[in-house]
Amino acid sequence: MSTPYDAEIEELLASYQSQLAQIGELQRRMREVSGTATAKAQAMKVTVGSQGEVTEVEFPTGAYRRMAPKELADLVMSTVQEARAKATAALAEVMTPHLPAGLDATELLRGTANVGELLPREPGMPDDVKAYVDEGRITHRAMDGPRIALK
Repeated sequence: MSTPYDAEIEELLASYQSQLAQIGELQRRMREVSGTATAKAQAMKVTVGSQGEVTEVEFPTGAYRRMAPKELADLVMSTVQEARAKATAALAEVMTPHLPAGLDATELLRGTANVGELLPREPGMPDDVKAYVDEGRITHRAMDGPRIALK
């Protein structure tokens, strides 16, 4: 036996399944993001994953052998930072279409986004609840019975 709501329920379920698939695809794309940076004179090449973890380090030439330890350490740090910046930019590009308007993906990934700005200044609530919160009184709609004020 079918009901008038069967088509709507089927549509809602199909929409839910589609959203689940889109989220799964987004997560897959996010995991695949990486960033690669090559240092000056091809002294080293670094690749990092989507979370900034170093996944590959290469020394394509022997240039690093002629560097002082401090110079090599600085080169490693700056190349890793550049690769991380590239990975963050690529991840932001993947995420941006799926974020609410006004939320900057790069700021979100760096932990500097003010996510609180996206929330309404006042929470949404039914009028009866708002009256209770604002005025301390419980009201009942006319069809539910008399109005009772607790003040």
